[in-house]
Amino acid sequence: MTDITPGTPSVSFLDNPHAPDVFADSATGFFNFNGNIRITFESVRVNHASAPGPITRVAIGRLVMPLAAAEAMARGLLDFINQQRTQQNPPDQAATRH
Repeated sequence: MTDITPGTPSVSFLDNPHAPDVFADSATGFFNFNGNIRITFESVRVNHASAPGPITRVAIGRLVMPLAAAEAMARGLLDFINQQRTQQNPPDQAATRH
């Protein structure tokens, strides 16, 4: 009989240069449902139909991640931010974490 227990396959990373960049002014809300963390992002928008235009907070997207992946992302982001703050001569804003 053959062993059909799935192992962890090797997964390579494929960079997509056409993936969109999204800017958010804030992470508005966090919600845990069925083991997935859901984060709602917002951006401030101005209606220029009148002057001065009214400002509105608009939900621009939601990110849904499994709890373990969201925790790893949060820890990685905090580590990166702390690293940036403690550098003597911080690099330009194009710095990335690898």
